[in-house]
Amino acid sequence: MRKTSLGLVLLTILTSGPALAWVPKLEDQSAKTVIDSAYGRRATVPTFSTLDLSVDGGKFKAPDGSVKVFDGGDTCLSSWLSAPGDYGQGSRVASLTLSGQADQLLYQAQDARDNFKNLSVADALKAFGAGYLPSADNGYGSKIVATPAGATTPAAQSGSLALPDGQLRIDIAVKGLDDLQQRSAYQVRLKGPDGKLLAPTRFSFVNDWKAADGGKQAGTLVYYFEPLKAGLNANDKIDLLLRNEQGSCAYDFILDLSKFS
Repeated sequence: MRKTSLGLVLLTILTSGPALAWVPKLEDQSAKTVIDSAYGRRATVPTFSTLDLSVDGGKFKAPDGSVKVFDGGDTCLSSWLSAPGDYGQGSRVASLTLSGQADQLLYQAQDARDNFKNLSVADALKAFGAGYLPSADNGYGSKIVATPAGATTPAAQSGSLALPDGQLRIDIAVKGLDDLQQRSAYQVRLKGPDGKLLAPTRFSFVNDWKAADGGKQAGTLVYYFEPLKAGLNANDKIDLLLRNEQGSCAYDFILDLSKFS
């Protein structure tokens, strides 16, 4: 398997000029860019990327080639495009959204701005380095305490946990589930360049689930991956494989890490 170190990925990002790439770990320049964007000091920086899988006129709104059948035959795709509201083959994916630490920082910087606070790059990186989001709970990073050298237990902190370095968040908007239990029946994997499949490190839900479409459930599933461990780079196009709760069809969604920071 092709191996990619976090340091090499960051070096590539820093020397690649204005081109976008997912940021696996915030550093001085990427943090400054995001914070300056939140405070209106520079143009808005895209910190997430969404693939719209709604169907219009028998075609996905997503770019051509974004969706392929991985398992189950051509009818898996043709039936989805011809009858997107028919859940006979199980629930449908409405959209896929990619994000990382930069998106978390943008949200926290906007919160600091709205509360008439100044979020510095140093405090933001100190918070993320300790594994926490810079927020009002910790003085937007200023109250984060470094773990003493040699300590076996990290210092107690306040606030919500940040994404670990190297972790990518993928939100999957779903509609057409029979019941909430079936949220756990989805199978999702990243495919590495060597063809090996990478399982998510963890899985959760957004608190947005509600009954719609004749009592069917709709809401958002959240998966967390470590793409670098699959040999993927921060500006690659990646294959996200998904099999829904019904199981007979599996899809390959092409997602572009170079569309956001």
